[in-house]
Amino acid sequence: MRSIGLSELLIILGIAVLLFGGRKIPEVAKGLGEGIRNFKTALKSEEKADENKAKV
Repeated sequence: MRSIGLSELLIILGIAVLLFGGRKIPEVAKGLGEGIRNFKTALKSEEKADENKAKV
């Protein structure tokens, strides 16, 4: 599989600006970051719960 190059990233960024507008992109990025952070936190808490069950 091929990695994404600079030209592909610029095209994706251009499409994002057209779809969301320049003012909405920081809000979308913030929401995406919070979602990823919550997902990681949920995974860690689930792993701890599994470890606790294994110890009992």
